[in-house]
Amino acid sequence: MEPVKIADGIFSVGVTDWNIRDFHGYSTYEGTTYNAYLILDDKITLIDTVKKEFGDQLLANISAIIDPKKIDYMISNHTEMDHSSSLPRVMHKIGEDKPLYCSKMGQKNLSKHFSQAWNYQPVENLQTLSLGKRTVTFMETRMLHWPDSMFTYVNEDKLLFSSDAFGQHYAGPEKFDDQIGDDIFPHAKKYFANILMPYSPLILKLVDTVTEMGLQIDTICPDHGIIWRKDPSKIINRYVEWSKMAPKRKALVIYDTMWHSTEAMAEAIVGALIQEGVNAKPMHLRNCHRSDVITEVLDAGAIIVGSPTLNNNIFPTVADFLTYMKGLKPLNKIAAPFGSFGWSGESVKLVTKALEEMKFDVIDPGVRLQYVPDEKGISACVALGKKIAAALPEK
Repeated sequence: MEPVKIADGIFSVGVTDWNIRDFHGYSTYEGTTYNAYLILDDKITLIDTVKKEFGDQLLANISAIIDPKKIDYMISNHTEMDHSSSLPRVMHKIGEDKPLYCSKMGQKNLSKHFSQAWNYQPVENLQTLSLGKRTVTFMETRMLHWPDSMFTYVNEDKLLFSSDAFGQHYAGPEKFDDQIGDDIFPHAKKYFANILMPYSPLILKLVDTVTEMGLQIDTICPDHGIIWRKDPSKIINRYVEWSKMAPKRKALVIYDTMWHSTEAMAEAIVGALIQEGVNAKPMHLRNCHRSDVITEVLDAGAIIVGSPTLNNNIFPTVADFLTYMKGLKPLNKIAAPFGSFGWSGESVKLVTKALEEMKFDVIDPGVRLQYVPDEKGISACVALGKKIAAALPEK
């Protein structure tokens, strides 16, 4: 990725990872970017770095604009390795004694990551730093989505370097929101659902704080994906909407199957939901990646989970998904279990327990059928679907 001009004296100098397809369990079918930003001022400043494997490319992008040794300040908004693992390479190049601005927790994390005696300058929330013609303000955003996370705001340009917030795992020719349009929002929604959903209350609080401050934001520069320059309020408003997790008249039937019995049950439940006017979708866990399922979970009103019993337990793919979903803390869901079994049949009880632990409203003990579903069993699945439909909001 070549350097991209964002504003006078401000450039994106990050890199594109076209080939990554898994980001610690999150499917990245269209790759991603690791964004870093260069500000040319009296004090030349680099904001964030990139994944270690792309460190030389980052330095080459900077070199296309200035000699990296002329950089005066380094700012680290977030210490996760996709943004910090090339930091030793960069600091060696620009000068180990250059000031490195980060949050207090950022200093602790970077020290543990690298054991380097850099010139750390830990900052306070809302502390400012003059670059010359510009002044930046540091905003602590702890747990969005790491303890060290912070934003950097350029006051004169009304530009926000937002770290991992407002990003997307997307690698494409477009660099700005006005170049790709609304096609970027499915990527942004997936990113939110799989990374930021657990921190939704903090996001709502942050948006309220920014509103109370009267902070104007004309451009948002995240650490992944495109830059929001045409209308950044669109992604901010989506974050508010997604953070509220208001349930829609939408149901997901999430399942796996061994000999198609649980699958037949799933199809009967989905059919009944659709007949009742619910936006219902079956999601087979060996055909749908868990990160895509979670994206659908974000605004679903009902989660119906089906599992056959294997070795007196939940089927492994279902157990994997339940563990993943529990960590992301979705809210405001009704739920129900179902499943088939051969001779022991523990799965429905275990799925129920998992759903209750997530604080879902389990409105039915579920349907538990032995071997191949007969007409009576399918009718029970249809009845479950209708009961769930009746419990969902009308719109």
